Amino acid sequence: MAGMKSKKPSALSKFYLASYNLGQTLGWSYILYQIIQHYINPSRETLWDKTELAVIIFQNAAVLEILHAATGLVPSNVIITTFQVFSRVMVVVGVILATPYKYAAASPGLPLALLAWSITEIIRYFYYFAHLVNFVPHILVWLRYTMFIILYPIGVTGELLCFYAAVQYSNANPDSWSYVLPNKWNFTFSYLYILITVMLAYIPLFPRLYMHMFVQRRKILNPNAVAKKVH
Repeated sequence: MAGMKSKKPSALSKFYLASYNLGQTLGWSYILYQIIQHYINPSRETLWDKTELAVIIFQNAAVLEILHAATGLVPSNVIITTFQVFSRVMVVVGVILATPYKYAAASPGLPLALLAWSITEIIRYFYYFAHLVNFVPHILVWLRYTMFIILYPIGVTGELLCFYAAVQYSNANPDSWSYVLPNKWNFTFSYLYILITVMLAYIPLFPRLYMHMFVQRRKILNPNAVAKKVH
């Protein structure tokens, strides 16, 4: 998470975080604009052709959030942040870019993932930016803790469909991105098994993250109810 901190940040830290979050807000807004334009004004370009560069830049920039959490610049849990960032970077770099176009980039999961990612990130990053400039409209708080209810399942569905397309590619090309035995290092690496392992990791991890957001939603949007339950 890239925006809030328990201790008051220094002026430099606050400026950096505000710039980062605003930049990500604008970047994902541009990606959403590209998605809308792709369907309003169809062309010979595919959705991935149109959004590839922007998605690579702004999704991979999220790796900085792991450093933000690890260095204490923000109070986020490093493990949770790492999983959230890694899963999406894996989809972009380890799935879409790692397989020929007719697989993950042509999967019906791609538009689902990109649409859910872009809306989620616009809300999330702008929410963090608003906190840093001390002006958070209630509608923004409501969006932050409500839209995830539909966007998270859509995004995860899209991601898993992209993974499934990559699994199909790996099954058809077992040596691709793999290091098989025998070899002089006596070491083996299977791209297929990595894909399957990551997909299986969604089973225990996604429900936990999803339910955590519901807990946060109740705390933020209905703090009185939480206080009554505690007392």
